[in-house]
Amino acid sequence: MSEPLDDFVAVIPAGGIGSRLWPLSRAESPKFLHDLTGSGLTLLRTTWDRLLPLAGAANISIVTGRAHGDKVEDSLPDIDLDNVFIEQDPRDSAAAIGLAAAILHRRNPEVVIGSFAADHVIKRQRVFEFTVRQAVAAAREGYIATIGIQPSEPAIGFGYIKTGDELVIDDAPMAARVERFVEKPDLATARAYFADRSYLWNAGMFISRADVLLDELAQNEPELHAGLVEIAAAWDTPERDAVATRVWPTLKKIAIDYAVAEPAAEKGRLAVIPGQFDWDDVGDFASLWKLVGDGRRDGVTVLGPNDNVLEDDASALVVSQTDRVIAMIGVQNVIVVDTPDALLVTTSEHAQRVKQTVSALQTQGRNSVL
Repeated sequence: MSEPLDDFVAVIPAGGIGSRLWPLSRAESPKFLHDLTGSGLTLLRTTWDRLLPLAGAANISIVTGRAHGDKVEDSLPDIDLDNVFIEQDPRDSAAAIGLAAAILHRRNPEVVIGSFAADHVIKRQRVFEFTVRQAVAAAREGYIATIGIQPSEPAIGFGYIKTGDELVIDDAPMAARVERFVEKPDLATARAYFADRSYLWNAGMFISRADVLLDELAQNEPELHAGLVEIAAAWDTPERDAVATRVWPTLKKIAIDYAVAEPAAEKGRLAVIPGQFDWDDVGDFASLWKLVGDGRRDGVTVLGPNDNVLEDDASALVVSQTDRVIAMIGVQNVIVVDTPDALLVTTSEHAQRVKQTVSALQTQGRNSVL
């Protein structure tokens, strides 16, 4: 087994509510705190285990909200509590990752950090490790590196990365320059990207020297950068809570893609390593069904302890947290999520629209079911 990288700290942003997985995923119990694969472990725990060979337990940090701090610590009993960075409230990924970068840079000015979502499912561990080690090598050379996933289908639910010329970097034989990012496409465009093969899915993984990332943030979002640096300066002192309470609410909400990655790509400062491992962001119930159904969506797949599911000529994903009898008769591609206080019924075709229901409930003030 390879040794962990001495100068590398893995950062796991653990936030959001996973609104497309409502009502299973809630504000108090988001998807990264669930076992969605039947492994017996939360998605957060499997992310921790995946990063251990690269960073070691002492060099994995978590950025999470106040509502989830205790649950994160329960899920990760080996984590150093000095490496749990609590956000005052959600301010999007640039603030979360930037906070970790600023704190870790004060602790070690030479550190390379890598950001990896808490709620993704990745298989082929050795290939994943090989890819991340290449990204770290590129980061040491001053690039901000990202990992793009070779598409397995013309998906419309992901953003894409257009790869450019190859880069010559020791220990990163697959590195290429990022030509540009593109937003989620329509189906015809996604088919063209899939056929092109120079387009990769944007998996939202970023690896960089902390000083390089902070420099890019200072150029593009100077007020956000200044606020994060001020909080970081007080983080390991008795003044942390007072400074964070004052400064954090003033920080701009913006994704790291817009604040750092896209501007860096325009300057030729962004590298991409193609990831040839299996990756799934479990973005909705249709992708969850495909994940737990070994790539298929046929028959009736049941997640949860309920064995009171009856079916006759049906195909469905049933996620049950009750002991209610659920009968599926002559229906196809149906998704049923049964919880004690909310019931969702949709189809795999419309699974992305669950987020709209969550938005409607928020507008109505129905916070008790969110």
